[in-house]
Amino acid sequence: MEILGLINLFFAVVIGLYFWNLLRQQQGSKTAVDRESRREMDKLRRLKSIALTEPLSELCRPKALQEIVGQADGLRALRAALCGANPQHVIIYGPPGVGKTAAARVVLEEAKRNPNSPFGPDAAFVEVDATTARFDERGIADPLLGSVHDPIYQGAGPLGVAGIPQPKPGAVTRAHGGVLFIDEIGELHPIQLNKLLKVLEDRRVFLDSAYYSVDDHNIPAHIHDIFQNGLPADFRLVGATTRLAEELPPALRSRCLEIYFRNLTPEEIGRIAANAAEKIELPLEPEALEEIKRFAANGRDAVNIVQLAGGVALSEGRKAIGRADVEWVLNCGQYNPRPQSRIRKEPMVGIVNGLAMYGPNLGTLIEVEAAAVPADRGRGQVRVTGVMEQEEFGRPGRTMRRRSQALSSADNVLTVLKACLGLRPQDYDIHINFPGGIPVDGPSAGVSMVTAAASALTNRPVANLVAMTGEVTIHGMVKAVGGIVPKVRAAAEAGVKKVLIPRENWQEILAAQEGLEVVPVRCIQEVLEHALLTEAGEPRMTVASRAASTLLGASPKITPGIIP
Repeated sequence: MEILGLINLFFAVVIGLYFWNLLRQQQGSKTAVDRESRREMDKLRRLKSIALTEPLSELCRPKALQEIVGQADGLRALRAALCGANPQHVIIYGPPGVGKTAAARVVLEEAKRNPNSPFGPDAAFVEVDATTARFDERGIADPLLGSVHDPIYQGAGPLGVAGIPQPKPGAVTRAHGGVLFIDEIGELHPIQLNKLLKVLEDRRVFLDSAYYSVDDHNIPAHIHDIFQNGLPADFRLVGATTRLAEELPPALRSRCLEIYFRNLTPEEIGRIAANAAEKIELPLEPEALEEIKRFAANGRDAVNIVQLAGGVALSEGRKAIGRADVEWVLNCGQYNPRPQSRIRKEPMVGIVNGLAMYGPNLGTLIEVEAAAVPADRGRGQVRVTGVMEQEEFGRPGRTMRRRSQALSSADNVLTVLKACLGLRPQDYDIHINFPGGIPVDGPSAGVSMVTAAASALTNRPVANLVAMTGEVTIHGMVKAVGGIVPKVRAAAEAGVKKVLIPRENWQEILAAQEGLEVVPVRCIQEVLEHALLTEAGEPRMTVASRAASTLLGASPKITPGIIP
């Protein structure tokens, strides 16, 4: 019995020593963790105590509607969409640096103050950049819509150890009751975009996991509720993009109001630059401001130029930003002057002011020139330069190629010249060119090409104060095109006095253009009435009432070509 008691005592001592050692290790580990935590907290406090001055871009960020420059129409539309009793989903189109993000922020703040608005005083503004949004097709991680951390990936943690899947809310849930702003929304992954559209319809996001079972009683009640009823996601989507509307999925566009922010004028960019200089208490000399207006493409560029030029001035001990400072920044940053199209001073043969789009809500004036050289009878050829040869269209995984629409319009031009205007383009080598170095595509240059070619064939000058846009059919009818309002605005900025547009594109808003006459036309004959000049330099008489031979120069001697 004594031996058995000694054995029991021995094992009792061993077991006691084992557990005592475990307890000591735990205490030592806890002490070490606490010591490391205190050390890291001290490091965090030291880091938090260090703060730099606020960047100029942050200081200049608009905090009220009146601080947003040059977007009166866009702001009005955005307020109408978000500040009422039934706010809508919105897509904002526009070039970078014109205030799309700032506008969404300040409009939400105004909506909060509206007693009829469903946005509460604590409504969140959640911002997501679609270009950097991390997405895994397996559904392991999705910061936009949310994901489920399954136990196999979860690792440590009481729920993971217990084999319980853990739902992780995404940005759509964090924006619940507020606004979800997605910058460059056109860059979202197609799968991610389709899921987002489903969330917009359901106003909640549903998650799933292979590890979830409705019959598993070990899963907490709140996780059961999430998997069965979804996470709340009742928000208003505000998407911003620098893409054209045609490049976004139709399913997204159909669910959103579309608002266009325009490019800023030089004067508006000057106001932004002057405000930025005031923020850093460094006045801008007038010559320096003019240089910024010439080179800055948007408000962000203007602020960056002012900040760098101000740094140069301060480093050299000066109290104002001079022209030399700005020019040095422009040279180092390799800034190019703003493209500013201007009309010619005198009417010329074969040169037409066309109108085109080169970005979202961005119109521009382009020259379309034509020359006609006599060739062997019936052996003339047509050459078109400055346009795209081919274009691609379709969706990812199924892309098709076709002849560009601009190049196809050249064939329509020949038919119109022969069938509708009674000319013989087949007796001439005709060269139609789009100068400028930017390939042109689309059918909207049809009327410009016909007018330029008719002018070259008849040696009639084209009115230099007239611009035009529109697609032309083989029967000479002028069909509707896109982007009429920005095109008209670009024409006015270039000094045009009369714009010819398709009758189908007519809007009453176009009649309010101060100093600009907008004329809707139905056929190419009406276009030539306004565009072609007589030898005296006046617009031609009514074209439609005359025979084509009399109309386009049977009487004058034809000397094709462009007047130098």
